[in-house]
Amino acid sequence: MAHKAALVTGSTSGIGLGIAKVLARNGYAIFLNGYGDKKTIEKLKTEIQSNSCAQVEHLEANLADLAEIESMFTSVQEKYPSGIDILVNNAGVQHVDTIETFPTSKWDHIIAVNLSASFHTIRLALTKMRAKGWGRIINISSAHGLVASPYKSAYVASKHGIIGLTKSVALETVNSGITCNAVCPGWVLTPLVEKQIQTIAQANNTSLEAARVTLISEKQPQLEMVTGEQIGDLVAFLCSESARNITGASLSIDGGWTVR
Repeated sequence: MAHKAALVTGSTSGIGLGIAKVLARNGYAIFLNGYGDKKTIEKLKTEIQSNSCAQVEHLEANLADLAEIESMFTSVQEKYPSGIDILVNNAGVQHVDTIETFPTSKWDHIIAVNLSASFHTIRLALTKMRAKGWGRIINISSAHGLVASPYKSAYVASKHGIIGLTKSVALETVNSGITCNAVCPGWVLTPLVEKQIQTIAQANNTSLEAARVTLISEKQPQLEMVTGEQIGDLVAFLCSESARNITGASLSIDGGWTVR
């Protein structure tokens, strides 16, 4: 698979980084995308390359800005004129507030990053994929793409929207050698979730482990965080020929969250 390239948005930390590491180990060249300290990102690139021998590049693009998304794809095509083979739309942002007090600027930003950016990356990747007769598009939705929670209106709307987008793309690309699927994680131990656990521990004067159980037990019957690399393994399977007849699916990896 060394001749195939994958772009994973939001992949300098958390879920996206876990996915990028797994795809690199499976032989795909990797385009990382996301913000971070340049030295830290260089260390990540070196680490991924040393563990996989994969070629790794980093593209810093603001996914709320269409011009920057288009510029990112121009950079990709300079390296891979035939275009990327795998697109993983993972980047996401969150804000918690009531409907009445939800800042409109936050709503617009969340929809832009979590939903509109995926439309644009898919739009820009598809022509080259069609020309090759092969492609894999994996959109990272969420358990919140299937069920709702209060105070997360923009996030829930964007993640439900990602599932609808996935289904439409799957139908438009059927019989083309291209598949499009959504992955719906439950609780994942990302830096953002770690901060939530620390906040609960401080507020309740409890240990971090007790705070983790408090956080996760509200939604997820299996009291175990999903890992970025477990999600990466699922993504890698969806990229394989064994998954060629899976398209338009929304695949939960949520410890039983959405079966309650």
